[in-house]
Amino acid sequence: MSDTTRKSPVTKRLAANYRFGDPIPPLLYEISREGRRAVRLPECDVPQTDLPGELLRADDDPLRLPEVSEQDVVRHFTRLSHANMAIDTTFYPLGSCTMKYNPKVNEFAASHPAFANGHPLVRDEDAQGSLAIMYRLQEMLGEISGLPAVSLQPAAGAQGELTGILMIRAWHESRKDTRRSKILVPDSAHGTNPATVTMAGYETVEIPSDANGNVDLDALRAACDETVAGLMITNPNTVGLFETQIEDVVAAVHSCGGLVYGDGANLNAILGIVRPGDLGIDVMHFNLHKTFSTPHGGGGPGAGPVAANETLAPFLPGPVVDRSGERYGFRQPEQSIGRLKAFHGNFGMLLRAYVYIRMHGPEGLRAISENAVINANYLRKLTEKTFPTKYRRTCMHEFVSPGNRYEGISTMDIAKRLLDYGFHAPTVYFPLIVRDALMVEPTESENRETLEVFAEVLERIVTEATERPELLHEAPVSTPVRRLDEVAAVKNLKLRYER
Repeated sequence: MSDTTRKSPVTKRLAANYRFGDPIPPLLYEISREGRRAVRLPECDVPQTDLPGELLRADDDPLRLPEVSEQDVVRHFTRLSHANMAIDTTFYPLGSCTMKYNPKVNEFAASHPAFANGHPLVRDEDAQGSLAIMYRLQEMLGEISGLPAVSLQPAAGAQGELTGILMIRAWHESRKDTRRSKILVPDSAHGTNPATVTMAGYETVEIPSDANGNVDLDALRAACDETVAGLMITNPNTVGLFETQIEDVVAAVHSCGGLVYGDGANLNAILGIVRPGDLGIDVMHFNLHKTFSTPHGGGGPGAGPVAANETLAPFLPGPVVDRSGERYGFRQPEQSIGRLKAFHGNFGMLLRAYVYIRMHGPEGLRAISENAVINANYLRKLTEKTFPTKYRRTCMHEFVSPGNRYEGISTMDIAKRLLDYGFHAPTVYFPLIVRDALMVEPTESENRETLEVFAEVLERIVTEATERPELLHEAPVSTPVRRLDEVAAVKNLKLRYER
């Protein structure tokens, strides 16, 4: 065999293990060949300057990047995209995360050159259109929440949480009230709340749930004293239930001098039906990616605007957008906790949310929540024989069931087997108040047929659990990557490709 036809070890391995159309292509490093290029850069047309020596790589440590053609690059990433599970390709019932469909009209608006090409450092007079969008979004979020003052600064829900608690802290400090050292957090609250409390310099005091899945009002009242700075509450909570005693909860915290922060993670369940500000909430954040259909996760970035009542309005992070006559501009709230995000927030996400809200209007927003609640309760009823919920109540936008009802089969086994049927798994093992939880949120986007098929697949998996449990232990078997040993992965980190 001549040198030109002799196969290298890499080529032989690829031929043996890779077929055209397989979801995962060979790594770019493996098909790399010296001299191949996907692009040729033009000659430099500006004076060149030598880099400082300390910034240069050593001669014996060359930068090993793959050398591939443009076609190889395009095929590689196209095939990778086909291996993804996404809301555009499959049912994605992640509880609490609200993985709802992102309308393409939002993307059209965000990619409009008048917005996409705007620079954050242009003068206010040259960005009046963008500022008008931000100002109107602030007004709309204020109306939706019942909290009139809004900042679009925070870049994500977790940062919105931190913003709210820092504002509460600043308010207490402005009153020289230094005794406050604790934040009350129900055990049914959103999972990031305790971390937020710690980052803000407070101590977390957990409040248990009662037999109906509500905050235990007696335990809450017993914990309320002069050391309590406030309460973080998610309503509906993370088991998908509306806090039926929410006004009593708020009154108890206010009576001891504390303030109430509302986690907006589950706002998708109450749009146009209940306004948190009307319930006595002092400050809250919005997850634009959960409630108002901006991209979530890897498609982000996120956005976590914060709304506050008149008491906390002066402490909002700035700048916020203000209006004087027909002119829009920035201002800093009087006692602002400062800036949380470079420039003015993630403007593309704000624009997408603005389009979504304007297209639906008040009646449409209410319909979103009504349909989300109907879908969740329909799916809950379809699955209650195989996966009954812990709290036998009408749920809101999501429900939580114990996933360990079948001997020898874990919640993780069920979640992994769902992947083989083409569904992304629900959230698992959260919230902790439901042991081995399966947390399902269908959102308003899904049709009835999808929900019925999902329920049927869960029943089929239960049958497999009793008749062929090895299928679940080995799952997934049809995905490009099989089940990973997560413990070994944590202990033996491999953060870069090694040839």
